[in-house]
Amino acid sequence: MHNIVAKQREFYLTHATRDVRFRLQALKKLQRALVEWEDRICAALQKDLGKCATETYMSEIGMVRAGLRETLSHLRRWSRPKRVSASLAQFPSSCRVEPEPYGVALIMSPWNYPILLCLDPLAAAISAGNCCVVKPSSMTPATSEVISAMLGSLFPPEFVTTVLGGRESIGALLEQKFDYIFFTGSPVVGHVVMEAAARHLTPVTLELGGKSPCIVDETANITVAARRIAFGKILNAGQTCVAPDYLLIHSSRKQEFIEAYGREIKRMLGETPLQNTEFTHIVNQRHFDRLMGLMQGVTPLIGGKGDAATLRIEPTLLVDVTPDSPVMQQEIFGPLLPLLTYEKWEEVEQFVLSRPRPLASYLFTTSARAEKRFVQHLSFGGGCVNDTIVHLAVHGLPFGGIGDSGMGSYHGKAGFDTFTHYKSILKKANWLDLPFRYHPYTGLGEKLLRFFLR
Repeated sequence: MHNIVAKQREFYLTHATRDVRFRLQALKKLQRALVEWEDRICAALQKDLGKCATETYMSEIGMVRAGLRETLSHLRRWSRPKRVSASLAQFPSSCRVEPEPYGVALIMSPWNYPILLCLDPLAAAISAGNCCVVKPSSMTPATSEVISAMLGSLFPPEFVTTVLGGRESIGALLEQKFDYIFFTGSPVVGHVVMEAAARHLTPVTLELGGKSPCIVDETANITVAARRIAFGKILNAGQTCVAPDYLLIHSSRKQEFIEAYGREIKRMLGETPLQNTEFTHIVNQRHFDRLMGLMQGVTPLIGGKGDAATLRIEPTLLVDVTPDSPVMQQEIFGPLLPLLTYEKWEEVEQFVLSRPRPLASYLFTTSARAEKRFVQHLSFGGGCVNDTIVHLAVHGLPFGGIGDSGMGSYHGKAGFDTFTHYKSILKKANWLDLPFRYHPYTGLGEKLLRFFLR
């Protein structure tokens, strides 16, 4: 690991990556590769997660391609120095901000969207001019192998390299001094990453998770709400960091929602979801068992069945849930949706604000007042009004968490900014040197100083 980082640092110091033309060329290579490798990526994700080709393109390949297109369109402008007005006290001078890459970046990606959450931050790091060490998840081995092979065919290892393996590889990487670390994963591992980064004073971006609430008020269009919430739970079998994690619904709309949610599940997956081969399966037996265990002590009103042979679990609506139920104590990361009711909006605020700040929050309403309170009173990374998940598909919106759900953001310009240090430069002219800043200080000098600095 030490040699990998040393070779990348040596290459970075040649300044080759600072050339915007070099960056554009690298991003275009990645853009073309996503087309050429699409079949292999789809086959790998089918093997690892049971993802169908359509969902793979919609939530992984297509998202990366859209981000690359946006970055390629704006990179020259993002990379230019920015003029800043100099203060009168520094006359005569000019000021500018120079975008500068950090250097050698480590990108650690998770298993649930192994293409999107690896290549999207990689593209951002390349756009900013960094060298990159990529560490994909060992829980999706087929996809990680494809990532390694694809990136190895595109870039020399001193520029971009992939490290495979499990905990030992992660531990060895975190012993090295990187210039930036970008981690997507669980809060538990996020603590480990941040602790390791602190030893080297390395800046980090942490994209974590949490229990993202989905609120349905008394004014909501229930048919639309049920369909879009079901989409959020069916997509990747709920194994999404911004999936709606629990439902807070006004008691007056509970029964109507239950009926509509059941209809939408059947419409999307048929009468027997466990036999639908286009429905993604749970990543492994351990997570399957964990999810099945979370249904203990609550009532699965819709769904509730699992097939250990295929690792599929039906989209499940859980009732008789209390705040102390096991399913409310951890991020679910699966197709289970606990339902709780409320009477007044103040109950919603009290419940959500008493918990760690989530990565996402969702509100279904037709009330402008409710929308305003949702946005202004609740704290979360990002979210939607009258939809779920799709805010992360807009590359003009920064994507990231707050508090326990993470720090920092990326996507589009925010991704370029994340991997960029903005260096401040003041250039002073030689033909005039105002004397009042120098010793010995005088009464006139102080008056002039107070005139300029006020």
